[in-house]
Amino acid sequence: MNEHMRMTLPERISGLGELAYNMWWSWHPEARNLFRRLDRLLWKNTAHNPVRLLTEIPYHQLVACAEDANYLTSYDTTMDEYRKDLFSNPTWFKTRYPEHGDKLMAYFSLEFALHNSLPLYAGGLGVLAGDYCKAASDLGIPLVGVGFMYPQGYFHQHISEDGWQTEVYEQLGYDKVAVSRVLDGEGKRLTISVPLDSVHIKVAAWVLNVGRVKLYLLDTNLDENPQSYRGLTARLYGGDRELRLLQELVIGIGGVRILRALGLKPAVWHANEGHTTFMLVERLREFIEADMTLDKALKSVAETSVFTTHTPLPAGNDTFAPDIIDKYFHAYWGQLGITREQFFDFGTSQQDRGTFNMTILGLKLAGYRNGVSKLHGDVCRRMWHDLWPEKPEAEVPIISITNGVHLPTWTAPQIQMLFRRFLGDDWEEHQAERERWDRINDIPDEVIWNIHRWLKLKLIGAILDRARDRWSRDHVAAIQPLAMGALLDPEVLTIGFSRRFTGYKRASLVFKNIERLKNILTNEMQPVQIIFAGKAHPQDEDGKRLIQQVYRYAKDSEFGGRVAFVEDYDMHMARDLVAGVDVWLNTPLTLMEASGTSGQKASANGAVNLSILDGWWFEGYNGDNGWAVDERGRIDSMDRDSVTADAIYGLLEDRVIPLYYDRDINGTPHDWVELMKESIRSNAPHFNTSRMAGEYVERCYLKALEYASANHLE
Repeated sequence: MNEHMRMTLPERISGLGELAYNMWWSWHPEARNLFRRLDRLLWKNTAHNPVRLLTEIPYHQLVACAEDANYLTSYDTTMDEYRKDLFSNPTWFKTRYPEHGDKLMAYFSLEFALHNSLPLYAGGLGVLAGDYCKAASDLGIPLVGVGFMYPQGYFHQHISEDGWQTEVYEQLGYDKVAVSRVLDGEGKRLTISVPLDSVHIKVAAWVLNVGRVKLYLLDTNLDENPQSYRGLTARLYGGDRELRLLQELVIGIGGVRILRALGLKPAVWHANEGHTTFMLVERLREFIEADMTLDKALKSVAETSVFTTHTPLPAGNDTFAPDIIDKYFHAYWGQLGITREQFFDFGTSQQDRGTFNMTILGLKLAGYRNGVSKLHGDVCRRMWHDLWPEKPEAEVPIISITNGVHLPTWTAPQIQMLFRRFLGDDWEEHQAERERWDRINDIPDEVIWNIHRWLKLKLIGAILDRARDRWSRDHVAAIQPLAMGALLDPEVLTIGFSRRFTGYKRASLVFKNIERLKNILTNEMQPVQIIFAGKAHPQDEDGKRLIQQVYRYAKDSEFGGRVAFVEDYDMHMARDLVAGVDVWLNTPLTLMEASGTSGQKASANGAVNLSILDGWWFEGYNGDNGWAVDERGRIDSMDRDSVTADAIYGLLEDRVIPLYYDRDINGTPHDWVELMKESIRSNAPHFNTSRMAGEYVERCYLKALEYASANHLE
């Protein structure tokens, strides 16, 4: 029996249970509004979680809604749209590629960000994976996802009075989120076995519906397992290197085995980042066990596998010492019919034979490899040239498919109303068509400006709510709500800087010249305010010190309350930020930002990017849709940070601030609004997951599908 059947709902609105257990509601405002209208306060207090809402709401309120004609009209319309979308409407994939309509693609990722009520993500990698699953559902790509069910998820962030980050973990109630146990044919919990050294541990799964896509989340917290292994899937990115290896071993080997136990036969296998690439090794073992020669097995894996690498940072490319690989794989390479040296060759380069590298494993075993922006593709080909020393760097077989964002998730409902009005009700189905986005220019300046002002008020209201709750609930020092944004002003030019706090992202760069920045922020006639948000990895002491530095500036009265640090950055706050700020600031070290997607979200809402010319912005900037700082000639300069900070200050003083405050008699900044429209018009049609997923299909999946069909590998 499905979990949602346990809910006691009036028959007339019983479909709410089905809807609550499909994340489709998370990117359809009309579906969210159905739940919100049941009880607005409870909706807020349950973190916009419909499963919790329906299990906690008094039954008489449900009965009242079931007898409300206006509510029932919205309910019937939304449920009809939901069922048509999932079960009857023609899809892009089936319409264009009917011969592959019954094939399946498997997508492995260590984290998935679908909604803030499911904390199965840490940052950009998870957001990308979640957005990708939603786009696959929209396009009808027959995708199945594999990840982890983290009962403690990623951490909640508290900032102490002195600015130090503290991690707070909360236990997730499985009965309060939209997941269901995966059962076998006898109604018992389905489990598979994964070898860990001398122990075979059991792995179960939860299933999460993401529109048409099913996401299987692995779980080792089972009574059958030794206590030391039950916590393997407890937290995202917690523990030491050995725990990380075990997690990657479980998702790679266990993920394949779960799909097999379910009777699923993917024709294409996609590893999202090196964390999941043991999946390729397990598939190799399967082929060899089926009496395929090693060469044929390697070719079969390569021709049906896609590997996406997301970062040039060493910390993002997991490596393991030989002794730990020996410990857990000493019996495994015998099953592959190869020697230890051959196995290690899968994950090592000629330049470094001393560590086993998961990115190298993906690059060597997968036949389709890509970076996540044009610049990142160049970086990857240079970075991994030694794996193909016989080829010129430009011919290293790593392509680039630039990341995008799921526009229905990340554009505010009010912005989507504009899209429907001016682009057409079917804008989502045509979001990759540039010509349609030219209609953005038809929006009256006053209309889009007033919507933006409302979204800005909403953002600052949400920040004030967080600051007030922290002060009243936890009795923090009075200075802390001020540092958290209690003095923010909705009439002031607002810059947003929100992302993971780590060294290469240079969160403190804008503070390079303190006095000049103070003059900019506290100008009485044309003031500016900056909102910071983001978490540091629990083990990243340098990242925590960056937060501390910014927090101290936020507490400094000489900045006049014009600097704020918002605690506990999550998807909910991210949606408010990208829709409510005026300018999105990004200052990574050049060639270190593989893609970045937060600026894409902001631009789709009409915010204007001011960024280092790196990652996606290298492709997105056209000279008329924001501002760019080009560091490429100063990469090794000793004064690079000072020069770059000065360039940012100059842009703010000479161009950004005067343009923002140049208003007509009614308070509309027409030239600024023109910039907002161009930000949307030029970026939205390309930097979206609809285009991105279609590109994966056309450049990778179709070739893999054809090989799988020709060689009967489904």
